[in-house]
Amino acid sequence: MANLTIRNLKKVFEGIEIIKGIDLDIKDHEFVVFVGPSGCGKSTLLRLIAGLEEVTSGHIHLDDKEITDMAPAKRDLAMVFQTYALYPHMSVKKNMSFALDLAGVAKSEVESKVSEAARILELDHLLERKPKALSGGQRQRVAIGRAIVRQPKIFLFDEPLSNLDAALRVQMRLELARLHQELNATMIYVTHDQVEAMTLADKVVVLNGGNIEQVGSPLELYRHPVNQFVAGFIGTPKMAFLNAQVKASDAASVTVALDSGPVYTLPLDGRTVKVGDVVTFGVRPEHIQVADAGVSEFSVKLDVTEHLGADTYCYVKAPNGETLTVRASGDYMGRYGQEVSLVPELAHCHLFDAEGRAIPKPGAPAQAA
Repeated sequence: MANLTIRNLKKVFEGIEIIKGIDLDIKDHEFVVFVGPSGCGKSTLLRLIAGLEEVTSGHIHLDDKEITDMAPAKRDLAMVFQTYALYPHMSVKKNMSFALDLAGVAKSEVESKVSEAARILELDHLLERKPKALSGGQRQRVAIGRAIVRQPKIFLFDEPLSNLDAALRVQMRLELARLHQELNATMIYVTHDQVEAMTLADKVVVLNGGNIEQVGSPLELYRHPVNQFVAGFIGTPKMAFLNAQVKASDAASVTVALDSGPVYTLPLDGRTVKVGDVVTFGVRPEHIQVADAGVSEFSVKLDVTEHLGADTYCYVKAPNGETLTVRASGDYMGRYGQEVSLVPELAHCHLFDAEGRAIPKPGAPAQAA
């Protein structure tokens, strides 16, 4: 078993509170990703779990054992860093077995564990090579293999793919997802890349300013963000936010007038807002269609279009100067300055109150950050 429980965890550094009283439960076999902007505290939280930073206050339990003040080597955790940190004079095999050799593990057991890790990571044919003869992806696999042979209760990954090129990051994402399934292990992974979070995680933890904004599955965060920060952070390209004002509201709907002109009625629970309230209308690029001028009341002008093959991203500007992104088909051909209409899919649009909190759908359960 590998259940991690964190309660009221705080980290203060030189009088500045970096982690601000976090509560979090990580279940056995979960792949949990900490994601957020630079400086949000995600790497610090991982290092507190690993024992590489001293906890200011709060508690960390691994199953029924408190590990808050335990030395890193005794926590039964294994960490893979952004830098590979391989011994350049040692072979792949020796790099992977080094910790076991130091611990005095029997040679036959070391051989067995290294062979199994090499098989899983497809490193069998590279065991006698030195790190300088390996590609970046191969070196990272060796670093992961060094963690695997220890058979820890939890694997910790601190932005392990950030030093790789784009194509190799995609390949390594697939390998990590496969590794999680094959090992059936508990993994905690830190990244600033929300694409990695969406593709790898069973559970995503969105951090901001030392606090947890929301915890949930990737699709929960995408479809039901609890606030404007999460809505803007999850999704590529990011959600557009437009200023609006409430014109009518009840338990089943909210009618808003956008500053840019159009009036829309959304299927949301409007009991938390009232007529005249200033709100923010949110719509993702994939939930709004571009049409000929005059088709709808939402009239905009095309700015830049980016052709990506299967998709075309259209950057448009509303009459009041607000901008948003629309995803069109790959063969869409728009001209700079052309007037077009936008047609949002209202069932997939979002509203946020003046405090940035999401207005829920009727009957939706209360969402906790």
